[in-house]
This record gives sequence, C-alpha cells and structure tokens, in this order.
Amino acid sequence: MSTPQGQRASLDKQPHEVAAMFDGVAARYDLTNTVLSFGQDRFWRRATRAALDLRPGDRVLDVGAGTGVSTEELSRSGAYAVGADLSLGMLYAGKRVRPQVPLLAGDALRLPFADASFDAVTISFALRNVSDTDAALRELARVTRPGGRLVVCEFSTPVNPAFRTVYLSYLMRSLPAVARTVSSNPDAYVYLAESIRAWPDQPALAARVGAAGWGGVAWRNLSGGIVALHRAIRD
Repeated sequence: MSTPQGQRASLDKQPHEVAAMFDGVAARYDLTNTVLSFGQDRFWRRATRAALDLRPGDRVLDVGAGTGVSTEELSRSGAYAVGADLSLGMLYAGKRVRPQVPLLAGDALRLPFADASFDAVTISFALRNVSDTDAALRELARVTRPGGRLVVCEFSTPVNPAFRTVYLSYLMRSLPAVARTVSSNPDAYVYLAESIRAWPDQPALAARVGAAGWGGVAWRNLSGGIVALHRAIRD
C-alpha cells in the first residue's frame, strides 16, 4: 500500500498494510469509534477493566492499544498499565493527548517483553487484525505469569437472529457511510466492517483461546453480542 489515505487493508492482514491503514485513521480514531458505536465504546472499555479484576500493583499489558484510550482506562484500577501497538501513527496521536500513558511500538506476534512479565494481558478490537490469531494468543500467554488473566474484547456475533440481520446491514452499508462524515480515512472502515463479518463467533474463538495455552475460558456478551469479552487464565 503506497499511502494510508483513502486505502484499506485486505483481509489477508499483512502487518504493513494494517499498520498503514491505522496510521491513516489515527487523527480522529477515538472520535470516530465513539460516533460509530453510539457511545458504547466507553462501556466496553469499563467492562474490560472490570473483567481483568486488576489490583493496585498489578502489571497489565494492553496489546493493540492504539492511542492509549483503553490503556488509560486500565490504569484507573491502580494497576501499572502499558500499551503496545503496531501503528506508529496511532502511538504518536496517543502521546499528544495522553503523555502520561506508557505506550510503545510492538507487534502482537513478537512482543518486546520477557516471559511471565505481566499479571494480566488484554487485547481490544485488535486480535482480528493480526495475521496469525493463534500465534498471537500464544504470544500473549508467553508474557503472562502462570495464573495470570487474559481478556479479549472483540466484535462478535449478535445472539438474536433478527438483531443480527439488522446489525450486519449496518456494518456493510451504514457504517462506511457514517465513517465518511467523521473519519480521516473512511475507506478503512470498509475493511473493518468486512473483518468483523468474517470473524469467528463466540464458541469458535473460545476454542482457539483454549488451544493456545489458556484455561478456564469463558465469555460474556455485551450489547447483545455485538461485542464479547473472552476471559481465561494462564495455565
């Protein structure tokens, strides 16, 4: 991809394409997410923090942190929260508005941390953008201490069939149109809609989490299953 502006990644999820795409939406990413989710993004971040059961003194890693808005939310628990993201544009945008939040460049498939470095790890709305989902889940397990916690917050499959039909129509038709009014790169949201539609449902993702070195896998649906929180414990 020669330039992120007016471009979107393909569903084969080449890391340089995904990073460039997010570089192109960084300037207005947080605002766009709030508009497109009708403000539900704030609720999803709070629910992720609660599901991690963080305590003061815990070390928590936020992978795919983007501008650090989710990392900032995690730090409200009193834990030491550090964010990592592949997109330098997102990190620069985050540093401008959240200079106090520790943010660093990092690939979910090769995290720059030693084994068992964290008490908890999380990845929000980013696992589906990684080129190898199972390898990313194993890498998250590597940097988590035994008994540590994982929460994956990701778009999922609405449980009500009628609502699911309406939701998929919104994703493929209305979301890109709304994005054109608020996003710095609306074409990127076509990819995001396609990636959500192609993502595994709740039981399928739970099976993959369990196969990657995590135990006690469970999930909780949010917003009717638009989003699911998958929780697990490091074996």
